[in-house]
Amino acid sequence: MTLFSRTKPLSAVASAIRLSLSPVMDRPAGVDGAWWPYSRDAAAELPRLIAAVDQRLGRTTLRVGVSREAWDHISRRIPAGERHVRVDWFRSTDPRVITLSLSGGEPITLLVIPPATASGPAEAALRLTSQDTTGLGPADILSIAHLPAAPRENEGGHILGRAPAGSIR
Repeated sequence: MTLFSRTKPLSAVASAIRLSLSPVMDRPAGVDGAWWPYSRDAAAELPRLIAAVDQRLGRTTLRVGVSREAWDHISRRIPAGERHVRVDWFRSTDPRVITLSLSGGEPITLLVIPPATASGPAEAALRLTSQDTTGLGPADILSIAHLPAAPRENEGGHILGRAPAGSIR
């Protein structure tokens, strides 16, 4: 991973995208890296993620899949340079991951570290996913990094602290 220098902690790079990618991208199940966005605003966060993934992998992101319950301001298309990338949102998708379909290969799945996560556990998850995590799923990685393994839901099936999509706060 080349995003961060060894002399600075991850939290010192406030303007950089907080993204790690595994050196092993072609494994079944698990995740291919982690992303720690600054907010749950898909319109603000996804363009930077798309640009970073395109640059690091030397491929073009064609489509992004997200959980509808985990994000705000989800457009059907997100600007990415001089093109627009299609965004698909699903209610049944794991809110802890985001999937990017890329040109010339299999899609990649990234663990999404909640924006409000303290820097210590978030940085631990980023470091862990920059290694070969074959056999580890999102819950395993979050547990090792000392983060809650699953978002807590209320009896209505909605993530606590978030209004259901389309509701007025």
